[in-house]
Amino acid sequence: MERIMRSVPMLAAIMLLALLVGCASTESSSGTGEYIDDTVITTKVKAAIFNETTLKSAEINVETYKGVVQLSGFVNSQADIDTAVKLARAVKGVKSVENSMGRK
Repeated sequence: MERIMRSVPMLAAIMLLALLVGCASTESSSGTGEYIDDTVITTKVKAAIFNETTLKSAEINVETYKGVVQLSGFVNSQADIDTAVKLARAVKGVKSVENSMGRK
């Protein structure tokens, strides 16, 4: 029994290490902190687009991965595309913007 009690702290340390490694980011996935940052960026970009009265925000999709914002959807004009890209670039934390929008 004493031997088992001595191994409990070691087991706890191994489990903690596994948990921390599981939250780390890799080339193909983001860590927990990055995921939260990306969610905040996406929300701020969507809010900026929504608050721009010349844009129809329901027609523009926003996704963020590791600070890179991707805009997609169909809008009325090149001016609308340019405005959406400009608004996205102005959001704090955005590293770059990929434009996949098209015109109707």
